[in-house]
Order: sequence, then C-alpha cells, then structure tokens
Amino acid sequence: MPLTVGLKGCAETLVTKENTALAVGSGSLDVFATPMMIALMEKAATAAVDGFLEDGQSTVGTHMDVSHDAATPLGMRVWAEAELTVLDGRALTFAVSAFDEAGPIGKGLHTRFVIQKEKFMAKANGKAGK
Repeated sequence: MPLTVGLKGCAETLVTKENTALAVGSGSLDVFATPMMIALMEKAATAAVDGFLEDGQSTVGTHMDVSHDAATPLGMRVWAEAELTVLDGRALTFAVSAFDEAGPIGKGLHTRFVIQKEKFMAKANGKAGK
C-alpha cells in the first residue's frame, strides 16, 4: 500500500533512571528527559509508515518542532502518538504528541524524508572514507 495522509503510529516506554534528564545530560532531575520524549515521538512516526515503504526504503528525521510541557516522574508509563498530516513527495510531516498517565506532556510537528537505504548509507559512509 502507498503512503497516505492519516497513517498513525504509537510508541511507549516506562520512565526509568536511564531515560531521565539527569542520566542523559539534559538536566539535573530524575524526570523523563526531553531528548527521550523526542526519540519516542520519532519512534511513533516511523511506526506509522514503516509497513508502507517499498523494499530498500526507510525514513530519516530532518526536523523537530516540539514543546515539552509537563514533567513525568520515575515509574510512570509514557507514550507518543504520530499522525502523518502532510505528504509532499519524499517529505513527510507528522503531528506528534506525548502523554503520561496523568495527561499530555508534549506536542509538535516532526518532518521525515523517505530515503533509499543503500544510497543514504553510501553517502554517510563516504564522509568517513569508508
């Protein structure tokens, strides 16, 4: 099936010592880290489209514009949702949001591009002389 606007994906995790702001260096507290929320949003976006890509294709994140609006303590479940809202050639724009068991914790927009894995990796490895 081809990519279409409206595809949705979800990803979830539990807040542990390893994904806190203190552990990843984005702050000094044992609360869910903003970079980890962003990674969860990206995971939800990839989940929305992975089953609709052609063989040899993947997507890469190119832009994230999000707010992290509420802290989540250790032990709480966190999940992210993504919906493909704009399909412009190879550019995919997702509305993303994140929640914990108490309610919304973040939201925004995320852009990804459809790439050919082999070509992309050859270019990336070329930077290192591989």
